[in-house]
Amino acid sequence: MKIPLAIDEIEVPRDVQVSIDQDVVTVTGPKGELRRSLSHPRIDISPEDGRIVVRCEMPRKREKALVGTYGAHLRNMIRGVTQGFTYRLKVVYAHFPIKVSVKGREVHIDNFLGEQYPRKANIFGDVQVNVKGDTITVEGINREEVGQTAANIERAVRVRRRDIRIFQDGAYITSKDRGA
Repeated sequence: MKIPLAIDEIEVPRDVQVSIDQDVVTVTGPKGELRRSLSHPRIDISPEDGRIVVRCEMPRKREKALVGTYGAHLRNMIRGVTQGFTYRLKVVYAHFPIKVSVKGREVHIDNFLGEQYPRKANIFGDVQVNVKGDTITVEGINREEVGQTAANIERAVRVRRRDIRIFQDGAYITSKDRGA
């Protein structure tokens, strides 16, 4: 039996403004502004006195899932413009000392397993990457860009053609925080 209505309500803090122009949702807060296109012909997103309501009447299975997905995206956008997101990575080496630096929109990892050329990882969007000692901090307001940048760094130093039980060198995500 179909449920008659799928609904998800998202509370909007006082210091956050949300505007909806056709399919584009814009969330503005103290840390910045995020835009995202959330469009589906049967799903309605509307602001109602201090909250955003995502609803679909007589939803199918996929549409019910999309209501929850859109709600999660909106919560992440609100959390991003109020608190931000921070991922921390730890640089680990046992064989050759690894040197990590940020050059432009790339993270350069030098001397990984004694390799001659640096390995590189792209930085997405407005994400800030800071290196202090053996800790890499990735910060930003867009959760997807922060997560993808951290994953790029982790993937850039993947050990290939060696026994990973012995060569455990690399950069590993140690924590995922909401910023302060």
